Amino acid sequence: MANIKKDDLVQVISGKDSGKQGRVIEVIPAENRVVVEGVNYVTKHVKVGQTQRGTKTGGIETHEAPIHVSNVAIVDPESKKPTRVGFRNETVTKDGVEKTVRVRYAKKSGKDL
Repeated sequence: MANIKKDDLVQVISGKDSGKQGRVIEVIPAENRVVVEGVNYVTKHVKVGQTQRGTKTGGIETHEAPIHVSNVAIVDPESKKPTRVGFRNETVTKDGVEKTVRVRYAKKSGKDL
């Protein structure tokens, strides 16, 4: 089970954008990287082309680049501070059948990460 998932609110804890918070747009588990909204903007030069309607495309674009998952921490929804993630087993009853599932939760931390 992954610590960080899509649409989680995370805070960058190291790097050029440290301290910024944003939502996870994409998770790339093969490379241990995440793309966070509003963080790690890079410029990309795109070759000029044409669409079928005749409008020009291309130029210099800016978009978010992936950052390593170790450089972000999940934000606790109550305290709005970065925290660690824990897992606990909970029993869920669905249609009269009990099933044990693992659930993520934000650990309480006394200090900031």
